[in-house]
Amino acid sequence: MEGRKDRDQKVTDKLRENVKRIPEYVPGKSVDEVKRLFGLKKVVKLASNENPYGASPKALEILRRFDKLHVYPSPNEVEELIERISEYLGVEEERIVIGAGIDGILENVFKMFVDPSDEVIIPIPSFPYYHTLASVMNAKEIRVKRKGDFRIDEESIIGSVTDRTKIVIVCSPNNPTGNVEDVDAVRAIVESCNALVFIDEAYAEFASRDLMELSEYENVVVARTFSKAFGLANLRIGYAVMSTELKKAYMKVTTPFPVSSIAILAAIASLEDLEHMKSCVEKIRAERERLYHELKNRVRVYPSEANFLFFESHMKSSELAEELMKRGVIVRDCSKFVGCSPFSVRVSVGRREENDEFLRALDDVLRG
Repeated sequence: MEGRKDRDQKVTDKLRENVKRIPEYVPGKSVDEVKRLFGLKKVVKLASNENPYGASPKALEILRRFDKLHVYPSPNEVEELIERISEYLGVEEERIVIGAGIDGILENVFKMFVDPSDEVIIPIPSFPYYHTLASVMNAKEIRVKRKGDFRIDEESIIGSVTDRTKIVIVCSPNNPTGNVEDVDAVRAIVESCNALVFIDEAYAEFASRDLMELSEYENVVVARTFSKAFGLANLRIGYAVMSTELKKAYMKVTTPFPVSSIAILAAIASLEDLEHMKSCVEKIRAERERLYHELKNRVRVYPSEANFLFFESHMKSSELAEELMKRGVIVRDCSKFVGCSPFSVRVSVGRREENDEFLRALDDVLRG
C-alpha cells in the first residue's frame, strides 16, 4: 500500500541514542523472590535503606480510612502539607515544593536547567540515578573522585566548573558511603560558581548535622524525603526548599498532580507524630553504632550518619551478596556504583534481631 511504513523497522530503532546507551536498572531481589529461589522460610532484607519500624500509626490510619481514589488531589491538601513542612524546617512556605520522591524533584530540576551537552558535576561514588538523569538529558557527566574518607573534594569540584556547568550534585549523608559533608566545604562550592547546587538530604534525620542553611542561596536546592526516617517509601513523596524564583520555574515543569492524596495526607499525619519518627531514628542510630563496632572486627567498615553502613571485605561484593542471600539475608552489592570497588557492599540498619541474623550469615560466609 502506498505510504505504508516499512514494517522491517521497529519503533525501538527510533529511540534516542543516549537512551539506548543507558544501562537497564536491575532492582534487588525481593524477600519473596529470595525465598522461592533458595527454598527459605525466613529472609531478612537489608538492601533498600527502609525504616524497619514502619510508618506512624497516624499515617496508617489515614490509609485505612481513605475512600477518594476516584478524585484528583486537592490544592488545599498540597498547601496544608507545605505549611506543615514549613513549620518542621523553619523555612518559608513560598520556597517549598513537593514531588514524587527526591528522584521526581531532581528530574524536574534537570528539565529546568539541562540541555544536551551541558555539564553536570557528580562526586563519585554516589546515588546511581544521578548518572541516569544526566544520560537521559544527554548531558556531559563530570565525575569528581571523592577523598579517602569519601568527603567531597571541593577544590577539585570548583576547578571542574565551566561555563557549561548547569548542576553540581551533593549528597549528604552520601549514598552509599554514609558520610556527611562539611557546610563550609559545600558553601565554598555554592559561592564559587553560578551553577545550581542540588543537595540531596534523603537521610538528614539520621545525621548529626545538615546543610539546610545553604537553601538561603539563590543557586541552591535542598531536597528531602518522607521515604526514610518517616517510613513512607512506598508512597513516593519528597520535598525541596529553593528560592521563590526557582519555585516559579519548577511549577512550570512539574507534572500535574505529581503526588497522590494518600501520600500527602500520610505525610501530614507523619509530621503530626514526630515522636514516632524520632523514636525510630534513635533506635536506628543505636543499632547503627552497635553494628559498626561489630563489623569492625570482620571487615573494613566506614563510619556512617545514615541508616546504612558501607563496607568492603576480601570477597567480591557480587559473590558475598549471593552467598548472604543463600543464607536468607539481602544486602546491596555496590560494585556497579560508579566509583566503587568490586568489593563494595551497603547494608541497611534493621532491627536488632535482623542485624544479628546478618552478622551470623556474614560470619558463616567469611569463614567459608
